[in-house]
Amino acid sequence: MCGLCYSLTYANIQCIIIQMIDDDILTIEEVAKYLRVSERTVYDWAQKGDIPSGKIGTVWRFKKSEIEKWVNDRLTINRLNPQLSTVQIDRVISADRILFLNYSTKRDVLLALAENLAGAPQVKNRQELANEILKREELMSTAIGRGIAIPHVRLSSVTDLVVSIGLSQTDITDFQTLDDEPVRLVFMIAAAYNQHAYYLQTLSFFSARLKSRELRSSLLEAKSPDEVYKLLSN
Repeated sequence: MCGLCYSLTYANIQCIIIQMIDDDILTIEEVAKYLRVSERTVYDWAQKGDIPSGKIGTVWRFKKSEIEKWVNDRLTINRLNPQLSTVQIDRVISADRILFLNYSTKRDVLLALAENLAGAPQVKNRQELANEILKREELMSTAIGRGIAIPHVRLSSVTDLVVSIGLSQTDITDFQTLDDEPVRLVFMIAAAYNQHAYYLQTLSFFSARLKSRELRSSLLEAKSPDEVYKLLSN
C-alpha cells in the first residue's frame, strides 16, 4: 500500500485549502506545505512513483496541475465506493463518550478525550493511546477547518474502532487551523491497526457530516450528551 494511505487521510485531503503559488512548477517544500505533510514524505512518494513528479538534474519538481488532479482523484474515491458512504453511529459512539469541555489548549483537550476514550473496553493501553494521540498531533494538525478537529490514531492495543467527542465551551486557539477559526468540536478516533479502511471511512463520514453549519451549531448548543448523540444519530 502506498505511503499516501498512511500519511494522508481523506479527512486531511478534504481540508486542503492553502493556495499554491502562481508558478506552474513546484518544489518539494511547496508541495509539502500544500498537502500538510513532511518534505520527507513527499520525497518518498516521488521516489516510489506514488505522486506525479519529475527530476531536473538531481532535484524533484512537480507540476501544479498534476498535483491538483492527484488530490482530486483521491477525493473521488469516497464518492465511487458506496461502502464509504455511511457509518453505524451506535457502533462507534455512546453518550458516555461525549464530553463538554472548558480548556483553551489542544493538549488539555486531547488528554481529556484520550482519558475518556481509554475507558472504552476496546482500548487496552491507556498511556499508549494518550502518547500516540499527542505524537500524531505534533506531526500534523488534525484541525480540518470550520471549528473542527478530528485527532485519530491506529494502534495494536485497540481491538475495535471507537470515538470520543468533545464540545468545547472555550475557543481552542492553538490547533493551527487552515482557516484561522478556533476549534470547538473535537472528534477523537482510535482504531485497531488492521482497520485501515474502516478508519478512513469513519474519518470521511464525520468530515462530511460536520460540513453542515446547522449541525455544528446544534451540537454546540446541546445541553446534554444524550442530545448530542441524537443529533449525530439522525
